[in-house]
Amino acid sequence: MANAEIVAIGSELLLGQIVDTNSAWMAQRLTALGVNLFFKSVVGDNPGRMKEVIERALERADVVITSGGLGPTQDDLTREIVAEVTGRKLVFDQNLLAQVEEHFRRRGRTMTPNNRRQAYMPEGAIPVRNPNGTAPCFIVEDSRGVIFSLPGVPVELKRLFENEVEPYLRRQFNLAEVIHYRVLKIVGVGESAVDDKVGHLIANSSNPTVGVLALPGQVDVRIAAKAPNKNEAMKLIAPVEAEVRGLLGNAIFAADGETMEHVVGRLLRQQNRTVAVYEDITCGQLAERLQTASSENFAAGFISNGKSSMRALLTQAREPKGIDALLEDPIALTDELAWCARKQVGSDLGLALHAIPDPDSTIQNLAGGQTYISLTDGNKFLQRSSTMAGRGQYDRTRMTLNAFDLLRTALLEGLS
Repeated sequence: MANAEIVAIGSELLLGQIVDTNSAWMAQRLTALGVNLFFKSVVGDNPGRMKEVIERALERADVVITSGGLGPTQDDLTREIVAEVTGRKLVFDQNLLAQVEEHFRRRGRTMTPNNRRQAYMPEGAIPVRNPNGTAPCFIVEDSRGVIFSLPGVPVELKRLFENEVEPYLRRQFNLAEVIHYRVLKIVGVGESAVDDKVGHLIANSSNPTVGVLALPGQVDVRIAAKAPNKNEAMKLIAPVEAEVRGLLGNAIFAADGETMEHVVGRLLRQQNRTVAVYEDITCGQLAERLQTASSENFAAGFISNGKSSMRALLTQAREPKGIDALLEDPIALTDELAWCARKQVGSDLGLALHAIPDPDSTIQNLAGGQTYISLTDGNKFLQRSSTMAGRGQYDRTRMTLNAFDLLRTALLEGLS
């Protein structure tokens, strides 16, 4: 099996100006091909450090994939450094220049002289046409391994990886096996509790392997198998998946690419029910995800930013004269907000998420406070609460997921 290393090039990556999504995407594709990825590196536009990183990668990997540094500017140095690392001259290719010129003609733009730099590549390299951009790419076959140099623009990189890199790797390394994985998504059970239930599978499995990943509000269990094809891999995964499902039950809300809102949207459609929501600290995240999942079942969303907006919605309360008292009782208040959201638009269900952050807490994850969630069908209420109410993105995602799970539970089991 081939071993690969990714080298992401660009000072903007180290400065945090952009996020390196290319490496994560390529890692997934390499895994699916059955190629081991043991190292990923990020290096700035510095020739000495670039040379050091690429040389080290070539010493320990059969395949080195660089991304970035192929543009026309003075700090685009990948061509020069790959040539130096592999002991080659940098040579001009008229065909590459023609590709660059044609790209500018198609876009109706004038090519500046510095774009001629993109027509150079290491001597003996295999040129790769880039139909989505001006940067031609290349493959260098060295005695130590092969180097693919790809652009940093994601749409360009992905097209080239799928159409050039993957076929090359399949041919060159006779990739007869694939690595396929199944991800089971869990809510309401912490990482340590999940590990306590499935830890024996993590410790004792070799093919498939089992791993656990904690995310805001959810835990993923990944089951990965190596086999000649996807169908054979799924046969290996199936009994392990069945055991995990038996251990974790309805805490597993989805698998693979399916999200919580997809699951809830499907249940709402199946039951032909509509839902209206109230939320405050989550800033519309709950409404947005419901709207995206199933717009025809999402009746309305009410986003509050204080007691005055709460009062406006509470005009639909069952006991209007008790609004001041309600505002001092967060559990009863959340029930009434769910009731009023439903009543205001005539939906089947009303869901309210009311949070009170700790004013002294400044952390962005797992901040202190109180969160109250209530769901009603107009007759009964289903409630949850937690001692967390942060304003950070992770906390808002966690609270939103908990509200979704309350709705999911009610749709599966009924309100009781």
